[in-house]
Amino acid sequence: MKWPWTKTEQRAAPDPSWSALLNPGAVTTSGAYVDTRSAEGISTVFAAVSLIAGTVASLPLHVYRRLPNGDREKATDYPLSDVLAARPNAAQTSFEWREQATANCVLSGNAYSEIIWDGAGNVTALKPLPPRNVTIVKLPNDRHRYDVTDSAGRVRSLLSEEVLHLRDRSDDGLVGKSRITVAREMLGGVLAAQEHGNRTFANGARLSGVLQTPHQMTDESIKRLAESWQSQFSGAANAGRTAILENGLEYAQLAMSNEDAQWLQSRQFSVEEVARIFNIPPVLLGDLRHANFSNSVEMMRHFVTVTLRPWLSRIEQALERALLGPIARQRYFIEFSAEGLLRGDSTNRASFYQSGIASGWLLPSEARRLENLPTVEGIDNANATTSA
Repeated sequence: MKWPWTKTEQRAAPDPSWSALLNPGAVTTSGAYVDTRSAEGISTVFAAVSLIAGTVASLPLHVYRRLPNGDREKATDYPLSDVLAARPNAAQTSFEWREQATANCVLSGNAYSEIIWDGAGNVTALKPLPPRNVTIVKLPNDRHRYDVTDSAGRVRSLLSEEVLHLRDRSDDGLVGKSRITVAREMLGGVLAAQEHGNRTFANGARLSGVLQTPHQMTDESIKRLAESWQSQFSGAANAGRTAILENGLEYAQLAMSNEDAQWLQSRQFSVEEVARIFNIPPVLLGDLRHANFSNSVEMMRHFVTVTLRPWLSRIEQALERALLGPIARQRYFIEFSAEGLLRGDSTNRASFYQSGIASGWLLPSEARRLENLPTVEGIDNANATTSA
């Protein structure tokens, strides 16, 4: 028995009917191969994942202690507090670890970290595990374990008490669904359109016009002209070069074809499609076609309340489930400080503090503490006297 809330368990043989190889990738109808790595090659997907993961990682994360009178205080003396807020492992900062875990969950549907416990039952480190190297195996006693494959191909098994598992929406309550897998066909179309455009620029001697001449040309002269034009004006490296025409050749400008227009429209539409997958306002992903000052503010509010809040709740509850035992959960809880989103906006931050102080639910000393400013003795009494 490992004190205080984990126990030794005999690891049974794997159940061959249960194996979760996460997001192995597949060839889509468009012919493009889609997995988490290729999907991040789409700029909108990369921007969406970076936005969610970076924002989550930037928010302050605290362990709080419940007080007998119903209040709470930061449990800075609790060992887990330092692991989450400062140093989760020897190689990463708290920001880096949380950004990696959130990005893995957003892309793969699952994020894993090995929990290192000390002899007293305290968490001393959280070591990230690549989702592609983890297989979940159901045990005969209706529990499960995690089989982890290292770079040398060796497999080691970890019990559920030894793994922090952060999962996206799940069908079975155990393995999270990858949004990349769910939207694989759509993303395959985006990758195919992207490849089509790249190959056109790389291989096509294709200008927005045609060459015409009133003179008759032989097969040899046509071949020579084609080779010359191909060598001088094909590819992105030769874009913008000035053509010198001879033998009565004239250049006729052509308008954008319907095919080109549809290709550009499909690229713009792909931004909206990816935004739907990750539930992010397109304005925040660089699509400013319908943006103005008023709706941009509302879209940011939408991002915080509709996009970000579910991720924060998911992470908070996963941390409490894995890192706090039944006894510890009665006294401690883990919570993000969403007020950290105001740090980049001094006007809204000042308005937030002013409203709290005027309404009586925030003290000036607390506002100074949130701003990492030194303590001013008697500032709360002085403010109360002024208000009176």
